[in-house]
Amino acid sequence: MTEKTLKQLLSNGESESIEFKTSFGKEAIETLSALANTKGGSVIVGVTDHGEIQGIHLGKETLQQWLNQIKLNTSPSIIPDIETITIDNKTLVVLTIIEYPVKPVSCKGKYFKRIRNSNHQMSINEISNLHLKTYHTSWDHYDDTRHALSDISLEKVNHFIELSNKIRHYPIVDDPMTVLKKFELLKDERITHGCYLLFVAGDSFISTIEIGRFASETIIKDSLTIRTDLISEVEMVLEFIRKHIDKTYIITGDAQREERWDYPPEALREIVVNMIVHRDYMSSNDSIIKIFDDGIEFFNPGKLPDGLTIEELIRGKYSSSIRNKQIAFVFKEAGIIEKYGSGIKRVLKAFQEYGLAQPIFEEIQNGFKVAVSKTTQKTTQKTTQKTTQKTKTRDKILEILHTSPNMTREELADVLGKSPNTIKGHIARLKTDGRLERIGSDRDGYWRVLNENGY
Repeated sequence: MTEKTLKQLLSNGESESIEFKTSFGKEAIETLSALANTKGGSVIVGVTDHGEIQGIHLGKETLQQWLNQIKLNTSPSIIPDIETITIDNKTLVVLTIIEYPVKPVSCKGKYFKRIRNSNHQMSINEISNLHLKTYHTSWDHYDDTRHALSDISLEKVNHFIELSNKIRHYPIVDDPMTVLKKFELLKDERITHGCYLLFVAGDSFISTIEIGRFASETIIKDSLTIRTDLISEVEMVLEFIRKHIDKTYIITGDAQREERWDYPPEALREIVVNMIVHRDYMSSNDSIIKIFDDGIEFFNPGKLPDGLTIEELIRGKYSSSIRNKQIAFVFKEAGIIEKYGSGIKRVLKAFQEYGLAQPIFEEIQNGFKVAVSKTTQKTTQKTTQKTTQKTKTRDKILEILHTSPNMTREELADVLGKSPNTIKGHIARLKTDGRLERIGSDRDGYWRVLNENGY
């Protein structure tokens, strides 16, 4: 946002999408939740109700602390874009949130909506009606207000039709425009987010995948940035991976030699497809793939669905929850996905049959990482993985309590997606190990981190 634009907003006054605050606090978070439940908008901090610039003082960790408070006090957690602007030597902070796809968003258990220039708490009927409007939908099913039909390629739609007809009993005979409408990728002449990502004609910065071949953690031998339609991304990623892993030939009694790649190809394909289908495309982070001499790491924005643990994912004891329903449906129609919810099971089975160590799954930095290795470990991967996960969780607890020492166990559980009892157990172990102590009472005290890293 430019200084000129901001001054214009200040002169126009508060509105359905703009609110002024002299300081950041509970009311600012309520407004952000109300904006998320309506049409989106901005909260400008450092300004009086009448649009007079007062400015605000910011410490080194202030903005991060604000974001943490917003995440902790809203459900589902919302994360606004945040920027600072200096006018007449005074600093202002602009917090901007888009309309949330799956509503309503609550603020400390209460639900607000924006009417004109103020927030109104919603009634039970209003909450129910707002939820029904978004029931059984996902972000990719919503209209894409930034892109138009001219931004997609009908040739790519035809390619999808060709893929689909290879596996259908009754082939699709409709033209591309009709197909888009039948699949609800085009509604009232507006494309959906899913339509744009699936058939974009040019570069799509929303779906960027960064992939590289690393000689070490810091030395890159080769790299590729992929910004195209999702269907093409699958093969482009796999082609780069095949380029940088080895293939050997095994002589058998058969007439033809048997090929063996470093990793089971069907498992790598499953991992890549899952990355693309289940990615959180509302996140500003990119998908990242790192190929090393002895392994590959796949990082994807977006954690597991609420309530699903990595242990349950590995055991396969869960019901499939799809973040991008429209994208997943098109991938299944094209034969790229065979069956919902069974991908991880096939990956684990393929690595087991290959005689390789089981992949390691972990949630990290608001995303999900899969690490595969060429080693043939005989140790129990499940035990190793559980130990790794516990260590990662405790490290995250220390990082959070360093910046937010007043946080409760319940709040930590919300942030980390764990149960309060699990957090209680980790904190007890950290206290026993001399890495954490409680100063004061449970009600009025705070946490002090004691580990050697100085958190």
